[in-house]
Amino acid sequence: MPVDHYENFPVASVLLPRRLVPAVEAIYAFARSADDLADEGDATPAERLAALQAYEAALDRIHRKESGADPMFERLAQVIAKHELPLKPFYDLLSAFKQDVVVTRYADFATLLDYCRRSANPVGALMLNLYKAADEDNLRDSDAICSALQLINFLQDVAIDQQKERIYLPLEDLTRFAVSPAALERAESHGKWSALMRFEVARARALLLSGAPLALRLRGRIGWELRLVVQGGLRILEAIETVNYDVFRRRPALQKRDWLVICWRALRMRAKKAR
Repeated sequence: MPVDHYENFPVASVLLPRRLVPAVEAIYAFARSADDLADEGDATPAERLAALQAYEAALDRIHRKESGADPMFERLAQVIAKHELPLKPFYDLLSAFKQDVVVTRYADFATLLDYCRRSANPVGALMLNLYKAADEDNLRDSDAICSALQLINFLQDVAIDQQKERIYLPLEDLTRFAVSPAALERAESHGKWSALMRFEVARARALLLSGAPLALRLRGRIGWELRLVVQGGLRILEAIETVNYDVFRRRPALQKRDWLVICWRALRMRAKKAR
């Protein structure tokens, strides 16, 4: 669920089968380091893109089954071969990270969803492949969950993204609710801003709930993992509502007490299925 860095990746989850831990760690190392190349440090855009291009070349070598000198990619190649993982999700992630270097605004929701398709959905697709559960229906619902979680993270991080000169709220929505992009530079909220955020929260919640049946359809640990993820995302949306959408002064985040609520609601999801 949304956390401070590289969101939505169940690294070291107590629910993750130990046999899959090396695979998840290898995938995470790739995604986390590539994300850092796009976002962290003081490299120029050209340097960031060149570094990400080098990652893409390493994926090409994996595709050709050629060995490389980098231990991280050697581990990744072994995981991909062992679990028969598709390479497209990895390429999609790199495509999204490259986009972060050069794109700072999104004109409409469809364009933003396309970014989520490549920045978030590959994580769910890879996890389903690890669990041998990547059929069409499961991938569809996973995409909805992952995109929704990405949108929720954007709503949490409006102020943080603004500091990076990025706006992940569709510009068409800002226009609709008469909120100027310049308003995101000021640590304040007002009626128009609240109306905009109410709309964004409702849309993210609907998307997350549309994928929630996957958490009940999958059995075992992955099902429980997803129930917690879904309920965690919903809880974050409630936290945004609780502060009246003022994400400028305080970034809504899960606290220890929230986990009791999340776990209880995850249990109720299972009980509801049983009835």
